[in-house]
Amino acid sequence: MKNRIWLSSPHMGGRELDFVNDAFSSNWVAPLGPNVDGFEKDIQNYLSISHAAALSSGTAALHLALILLGVGSGDEVLCQSFTFSATANPILYQRATPIFIDSEEETWNMCPVYLRQAIEDRLAHGKKPKAIIPVHLYGMPANMNEILAISEEFDIPIIEDAAEALGSIYFGRKCGTLGRFGILSFNGNKIITTSGGGALVSKDEMAIQKARFLSTQARDPAPHYQHTEIGYNYRMSNICAGIGRGQMEVLDERVRQRRAVFEFYRSYFRERTGFDFLDEPSGSSSNRWLTCITVDPDKANGITRENIREKLEAENIESRPLWKPMHMQPVFSGTRYYGGTVSEKLFKNGLCLPSGSNISAEELTRVAESIDELY
Repeated sequence: MKNRIWLSSPHMGGRELDFVNDAFSSNWVAPLGPNVDGFEKDIQNYLSISHAAALSSGTAALHLALILLGVGSGDEVLCQSFTFSATANPILYQRATPIFIDSEEETWNMCPVYLRQAIEDRLAHGKKPKAIIPVHLYGMPANMNEILAISEEFDIPIIEDAAEALGSIYFGRKCGTLGRFGILSFNGNKIITTSGGGALVSKDEMAIQKARFLSTQARDPAPHYQHTEIGYNYRMSNICAGIGRGQMEVLDERVRQRRAVFEFYRSYFRERTGFDFLDEPSGSSSNRWLTCITVDPDKANGITRENIREKLEAENIESRPLWKPMHMQPVFSGTRYYGGTVSEKLFKNGLCLPSGSNISAEELTRVAESIDELY
């Protein structure tokens, strides 16, 4: 059996263990501690943003952002449909209703045309949405200039899901810093990892202070345990933050490596018809977290996305279909959706290829040649 080639495996930089050992030697092995403080400062410096809270997951960050915006029972939240379920699930945590928006072909992310249509229709029905959640999917920045203009016009705040886009840039600004709140993820398959973790970032100091309060069980300042609000166990551990501090030191290198993987695939398959890659729109620089392709069977000798996935799996190579849109998910059956069929077609024809920053040249060639055999 050939060695497994993973879709996106963790890639250590070298100094992670130093920070973790510091946590053990000082006995800071619980949530909070010097590594958490240092990791938050590293995030702030990298993004050029004033405030960050290190949390247990990106999902926790999104949940807290909704709470901070006052989203509650009966409210509606506009959410990109073409995404991972963690983008939408926290809306349900708050007993609010997700309103799903289709993608545009240029970025695969939230379509401003359908976003405007959804807002105008909800207002006509007497419902003003409480928030907009665009996603920078696979590291590609969404069309934020238009989305921000719509947000300002209708006075609806943006929670920017940059879970897959740390290191991506939109017209000179780092993704995650464009909305009222930004969401980051450090899950094991992300461009950098803390094993499991996330962060909430914002320019709003009071909001981040409140997020930290809520994330530590909302304990009031008293000598005993007293609570006047419902809190959550969402804070990052000092050990995980130590891993993150080491990872932040190599983040720019990881972005370069992921972009090089993308360029390898695009160059290799440049002459293959029906086999397409997503280009960067003007002003956008993607971290290329995952290299994704779309396959048109009519132009690719009848080869489908699924043919390629099955071929790779037979060669012990992990790949994955693009996200199944939220409006197609059984758990969100019956939810309102504004759009056409862009996200549905992407799910039908799209595939994520092995894209880890630690994938070798030999492994890349093995992936490409395995696909090439189908042609």
